[in-house]
Amino acid sequence: MNQTRPIAIASLLALVVTPIPAGQNAHDAAANAPTPDQAWLMLREGNARFASGNVENPNSDAARRAEVAEGQHPFAVILSCSDSRVPTERLFDRGIGDLFVIRVAGNVSDTDEVGTIEYGAGHLHSPLVVVMGHTSCGAVKAVATGAEVHGSIPGLVDNIIPAVEWVRKNRPGLAGDELINASIEANVWRSIDDLFTESEEVRGLVQSNKLKVVGAVYDLASGKVRWLGEHPYQDRLLTRPIGIETPHAQNAPEPSAPQPMLTPAAPMPTEQAHQDEKPMKPNPTNSTSPTHKTADAPTHGGGHDPHR
Repeated sequence: MNQTRPIAIASLLALVVTPIPAGQNAHDAAANAPTPDQAWLMLREGNARFASGNVENPNSDAARRAEVAEGQHPFAVILSCSDSRVPTERLFDRGIGDLFVIRVAGNVSDTDEVGTIEYGAGHLHSPLVVVMGHTSCGAVKAVATGAEVHGSIPGLVDNIIPAVEWVRKNRPGLAGDELINASIEANVWRSIDDLFTESEEVRGLVQSNKLKVVGAVYDLASGKVRWLGEHPYQDRLLTRPIGIETPHAQNAPEPSAPQPMLTPAAPMPTEQAHQDEKPMKPNPTNSTSPTHKTADAPTHGGGHDPHR
């Protein structure tokens, strides 16, 4: 993992001074926040509206601007790619102050991204973190195809290399678009792995059930988000000593051996998976190629949206 990029101190300090609305303290804001599953359902519902063309554009008027000018309480933190075809607030049909969005090429979790996620989850009390990749990701494709990159880009995409190497090691029959698609999903798992590896605060929030971290892949053509669920090795990652990195694929054991320290192999997307609107939670019992099962759909008390 690249450790050379400094934390954006000025940006984070600007966020820290954001005031809390009059009459409301940080404890009140946390108490009124949705649960992780409620927040997840709100995102699922919003994406369903977006993909079907029935958007509501909630929380987007002058009254909402005035409300959040006094303080922000986003219900979800989203780490997504900077790709111009991935308009994060729009694809979840959410408005001003709803989402705390971090966008970076390849949706990697490096120093700046991890610190910003910690701010959203720890200081703003957002109960859900989503790490979202997308189809046709140029950053993942560059690594998978060995494209020549210049300037500061090598230091950015080095976080993606272990995911691509793991797919090559454990799914050697894949090539071309199949390799790229599998690597896009594996890179989501890798970003979550890096987040847990580097952030003791995020791990603590997850362990105390105050935060849920899930992966997703956005389909550029359909507009649908395919939910991957929690990291299949989350329990192991939460108990791993802080700062212990996942080994690179060339040092990995054979696929038949347990490998809790590795980014899991990425099941290839299927048409059924893209049509399934329920969150998908990986099965942690298979340490070589986890499969997905449909998770119970979270509910939030009769459809009430606490952020509208």
